[in-house]
Amino acid sequence: MARSKKIEFPGSMGGKLAARVDLPEGELHAVALFAHCFSCSKDSLAPARVSRALSALGFGVLRFDFTGLGGSEGDFANTNFSSNVEDILAAADWLRQHEKPPALLIGHSLGGAAVLSAAGRIPEAVAVATIGAPADPAHVAHLFDDAICDIETDGEAAVNLGGRPFTIRQQFLEDLKNQKLLDDVAALKKALIVFHSPLDETVGVENAAEIYNAARHPKSFVSLDDADHLLTSKADSTYVAGVLAAWAERYLPAPETAQAAATASDLPAGMVRVSESGRGPYGQTVEAGRHRFVADEPMDIGGLDAGPGPYDLLLAALGACTSMTLRMYANRKKWPLKRAAVTLSHEKIHAKDCEVCETAEGRVDRIERWVTLDGELDAEQRQRLMEIAERCPVHQTLTSETIIIDHPDAG
Repeated sequence: MARSKKIEFPGSMGGKLAARVDLPEGELHAVALFAHCFSCSKDSLAPARVSRALSALGFGVLRFDFTGLGGSEGDFANTNFSSNVEDILAAADWLRQHEKPPALLIGHSLGGAAVLSAAGRIPEAVAVATIGAPADPAHVAHLFDDAICDIETDGEAAVNLGGRPFTIRQQFLEDLKNQKLLDDVAALKKALIVFHSPLDETVGVENAAEIYNAARHPKSFVSLDDADHLLTSKADSTYVAGVLAAWAERYLPAPETAQAAATASDLPAGMVRVSESGRGPYGQTVEAGRHRFVADEPMDIGGLDAGPGPYDLLLAALGACTSMTLRMYANRKKWPLKRAAVTLSHEKIHAKDCEVCETAEGRVDRIERWVTLDGELDAEQRQRLMEIAERCPVHQTLTSETIIIDHPDAG
């Protein structure tokens, strides 16, 4: 069960910044720093939901209010993009002193641009994630186009953003114009993942393309499909957290991964170990030889959908075995099989509806398998390969009597 605590730390302009640290149960493995969108707060939907979901997956996350926003002290009118970057650096300093240095930087909208700018000055951070971020911080100025003339004439103007009044000053606009964000992205020597919705009406998806193209590898792009800019759907924020956690594992091995590596030598070849990962209510870590991957349940039954479910893995085993068996046979026969593909489904049906089942009552499991064979094969070869598919060892296991012997833990 994740826990959360409120903290304060000095911001770049002298005032105290309000923050919240979401922590996982057990050992703190890695920490992420989350920067919210322009005019939002640490408690807005996206930062709150993504942070809580990441903490449930084993990460610590610090989210804070920029100077003059939310519960933080200071006058928003005196802030600008550069002060936001300095606030991020102040948050990183607090983490160094009280928890762990931030290994992962996450920014939403203008906060995404800010973490890209700050990343080069946080050496401990090895990975950066942006959500709906602009490629040019000056993009935010379109939110108050109607007030630009007043700002340039009077030096400042009151604008309404998201139903809240803000004072925007000339220095804010000038600071935005002076930013060279894509230069910072090009110099970024950290892994980058860019989340963006193609339907984002606040920050167009072309911004994601500019950030992605400017960055060096390793870099990734994840489309958020029909999500809105603020990630108001819980499913969207949960999805971002799940993908982000899985992606970050490549650069930040999860605690259970490190533990599994330490104990891998005690697992004989041919055996598989599955253990609870602590990520969500049903998350599992699967060890098979030197391979590590996760299993989970879908979100509609309470899981985080961080990996395939038990029946997905069962079908995958049958599909992989079928395809491999076909390949071995075709190669041995020197038949022109270019590619084999196997699609499978599973459901439970009433025994009385099954024409090939010996059981007459209750429910039985039915697996349907569609085998696709690409290549210049004649009818006889195709028929033979379909017969060979039924000889796949996993197929034989599933259709024969199987004995499972349990060994209770003596401890």
